[in-house]
Amino acid sequence: MTVSTRIRFTYRDYKSIPETDPRRFELLDGELVIVPAPSVSHQRVVRNLTYLLWSFVRRHRLGWVFASPIDVVLEKDEEEVDVVQPDVLFISRERGHIMHHDEIRGAPDLVVEVLSPATEARDRGYKRTLYARHGVKEYWLVDPEKQTLEVYTLTPRGLELTARYQSGQKARSPLLGLEFPADQIFAEW
Repeated sequence: MTVSTRIRFTYRDYKSIPETDPRRFELLDGELVIVPAPSVSHQRVVRNLTYLLWSFVRRHRLGWVFASPIDVVLEKDEEEVDVVQPDVLFISRERGHIMHHDEIRGAPDLVVEVLSPATEARDRGYKRTLYARHGVKEYWLVDPEKQTLEVYTLTPRGLELTARYQSGQKARSPLLGLEFPADQIFAEW
């Protein structure tokens, strides 16, 4: 008789992955998940979003913006953690204490995930729930193919869709008060 047991990876296991390993990983519910390399359009969107957010945040001295790869450690309890690498994130000045030398320990104020066929189901499902559980105030899902931006805000019921924007529309972040043409996200320049 074969007994199947699920071996759960720990944060220590995750941290033992050599930095020289070219693959990117996330630790989700005890599973090591390999994150595929992003496409050119994905990278373009991340670049544009990072520039857009950083320019606004810096000008208004609101906090910090980071782009992947950067570990965000979300603790379940003393033993278990999830480690995610959002495409782009914002941390407010008031929450700067969650930034550590090697990682972010705690939920960013804003998380952006750029959808790809390999990650869309996880970004819309598990990660959205995970981010809500840990108190992410605003969550953006960006679809480079459809050229859409979905903005979710934290409510007592979780992260709920506040607005959906597409190219040609003016997008808005309720958290930051930032307004911008959605086209800027998808520009090729």
